[in-house]
This record gives sequence, C-alpha cells and structure tokens, in this order.
Amino acid sequence: MDTENPVIAFCIRGTQAEYANHPEDARALYRQAWDAAQNDYEACVAAHYLARAQDSPEQALHWNQVALARAEACADERVSDFFPSLYVNLGRAHELLGHMEQAQAFYQRAAQLGLQHDAGDENRLFSI
Repeated sequence: MDTENPVIAFCIRGTQAEYANHPEDARALYRQAWDAAQNDYEACVAAHYLARAQDSPEQALHWNQVALARAEACADERVSDFFPSLYVNLGRAHELLGHMEQAQAFYQRAAQLGLQHDAGDENRLFSI
C-alpha cells in the first residue's frame, strides 16, 4: 500500500485514532479520506474504513455497499486484496440487521476467497 497516497495516509491515521479509542477522530479522518478520493480504488479504500466507524449497522451496511460497488468498478488490481474483507464486512452488517441469508451468502463468498473464520462463537455466523 502506498502510504504516501493522501487517502491511505488518512486511513492509517484514522486506524491509529480508532485503536487509541478516539472514534470521532477516526471517523473524521476516514471522512477526509473519502473527500480526498480521486478514483474508484481510493473511494473503495475510504468507504471500507468509513464502514468500520459507523454507529449503526444500517450505516455500516451502506458504506460497505459503497466500498464493494467502487471495488467492482475499479480496474486497479490492488483492489483484489480487499474483496475477502469487503464480503465478510457485508456479511457482518447483514447479520447485525438480522438478514441471515444475505449474511451467509457474503460469508461464503469471503470463504471462497480464502478468508478463514473463527467458529468459536456459536452465536455468530462468522468472526471478523
């Protein structure tokens, strides 16, 4: 990943804020990444991180859908590494909303791409 890219830099700083338990700062940095995005690849990355910082499953689902749409529209090969995570995060958002069939379909797509899950929590279909 090109850490000199402004979108990537905002996402790195957002992740640092997120891990430091500063969710509002993280959300603001992810929003800056979204605002700085100039192509589908950058928009996919920014939306992927924005989805993580949402307070509601509905908004997380929205941003995960945006990320997937931008990834699918992208001709950049770098986006291919995002698909397993995009699918599992879409699955989780659907699971939180009680859309179990949609959740399972996205979890299966992630698994087909090699993303393994932790079956230790029997109350969840998939652990991320």
